[in-house]
Amino acid sequence: MSDLLNIGASGLRAYSRALATVGDNIANAQTPGYARRTLALREALGAGDSSLVRANVRPGGVDVQGVNRSVDAWLTADSRISSGNAERSGTKLAWLDRVETALSDETNGIKTGLTKVFTTADQLTADPSNRTLRSQFLQSVDDVASGFRTAAGQLSDMAEGISDEATSAVDQFNADLNALEQINVGLRKARPGSTGEATLLDERDRLIDVLSAQGGVTATFDDRGAATLRATGSGDMLVGGGTVSPISATTAADGRVSFSISGGAPFTTATGSLAGLSEASNHVADQRAALDTMAGEFAGQLNAAHQAGTDADGNPGAALFTGTASAATLAAAPLTADQVAAGDASGANGNMLKLGAMRGANDPESKWAGHIATQGQATASARAQDAAAVTRADAAAAARGAVSEVDLDREAADLMRFQQAYSAAARTIQVARETMQALLSAV
Repeated sequence: MSDLLNIGASGLRAYSRALATVGDNIANAQTPGYARRTLALREALGAGDSSLVRANVRPGGVDVQGVNRSVDAWLTADSRISSGNAERSGTKLAWLDRVETALSDETNGIKTGLTKVFTTADQLTADPSNRTLRSQFLQSVDDVASGFRTAAGQLSDMAEGISDEATSAVDQFNADLNALEQINVGLRKARPGSTGEATLLDERDRLIDVLSAQGGVTATFDDRGAATLRATGSGDMLVGGGTVSPISATTAADGRVSFSISGGAPFTTATGSLAGLSEASNHVADQRAALDTMAGEFAGQLNAAHQAGTDADGNPGAALFTGTASAATLAAAPLTADQVAAGDASGANGNMLKLGAMRGANDPESKWAGHIATQGQATASARAQDAAAVTRADAAAAARGAVSEVDLDREAADLMRFQQAYSAAARTIQVARETMQALLSAV
């Protein structure tokens, strides 16, 4: 009878833990990073030999081996890679959209201003002494200079924004590295197969998911589940052996952002939001340099053309622009209407005729239009890449979730099954007790 009692008791213990495990699953059905758990059970031996006593008999029943997590290592790794690619493309696209907005005519008016410069020049050819047209010409020059300064200011603000975001992202990355090392410490102390170990493993995987979305990292695990994290590109260790190697961000004078690992080794990542920030900073730096070049070329062309003519008083034309070293410093010279050099040796409107003849396939208008078109193509390409990366990441996450996520219908079925098993184990103990009582009563 003691065998039957012990068998029933083992069933009560096992199915009590099984019900608790199902309860955990149900309670955490919406918890991010939670992997479905199952209780591993095995048959307890009913009899066997020991080294001291032959045919040593012990009660049978069921033993609890531990708590298992429903995870697939390959699907998890694939999901992390896909998530990193999606974060990179999404971060880059967000900044490229802002660059496109900053360069748009609605924001800076450069295109409109360039057109107005040549339009008023054409109008002056018909009426070179018209002071109103001369004033409009100077205003259009000032509009163009103001547009370049506006665009330069916005691009400069973007460079600072990317740098600040990179600094914040690095701080979060390092905080997650330290948290992962603390999880490693906990895993080395946790009892294998326990619920506590499963909880630590969930948090470990969640942290690695976050780190993979931030930068290119590769994780390996020891027999206790503790993680060693390395930079995917270089193989440099970030977490492992009880140490953490933090990373840092550096912003160059032109706004380009790069990352390095403690000790000076470069942290070159091709995935994650950090890679997106680095690529965005390179794009903004290129756009700032191109804007400076275009502003200088445009100002140089118009200055040379204007200085080749004569103003209303017969004096040589003055420069229309000052501060031509960069778009941020470009400004219209403080000229009066009489100082507009509309004429030349050929006549009162000769210089405006030459200025109007500058329009063509390689004039400032067409160059600016081509520059905007190139930026539009870059943004469209980034948008297409982001759409593909997001689709891929969603598919990978769905495949991983099909294994790891909690299915409430399945849990409801398991809940009924283990409840019935628990009741049956309790009934086994009751039968053993009644049988024992009957035997004792018969004596």
